[in-house]
Amino acid sequence: EIEKTNRMNALFEFYAALLTDKQMNYIELYYADDYSLAEIAEEVAAVYDNIKRTEKILEAYEMKLHMYSDYIVRSQIFDDIMKKYPDDSYLQEQIAVLSSIDNRD
Repeated sequence: EIEKTNRMNALFEFYAALLTDKQMNYIELYYADDYSLAEIAEEVAAVYDNIKRTEKILEAYEMKLHMYSDYIVRSQIFDDIMKKYPDDSYLQEQIAVLSSIDNRD
C-alpha cells in the first residue's frame, strides 16, 4: 500500500494539471493528506469511485506520456554517472542543470 501511495503521489505531481479540480482534490486529500475515505466523504459524495476513476486516469496518462517512468530512468542514469565520474566537474555541472529541470534536487 505504501508503494501504491508513493506511485500515486508521484503521478499526481507529474499530471495534476491534467486533472479536474475535483479529481485533484480527491487525490490530494486521500494520498497527500492521508484522509480516510470516511473523512473525505463528509465533504464529498462518491469519493471512492472518483478516486478509483482518477487513479485509472493517472495511470492512463503515464501509459501514454511516460513522464514518470522516464524521470525514474533519468534519475538512475544521473546517479550512475555521478558515482562513476565524481571528479569530472563538467559532467557534475551538466547533471546538476539537467536535474534542476526535473526538479530532482
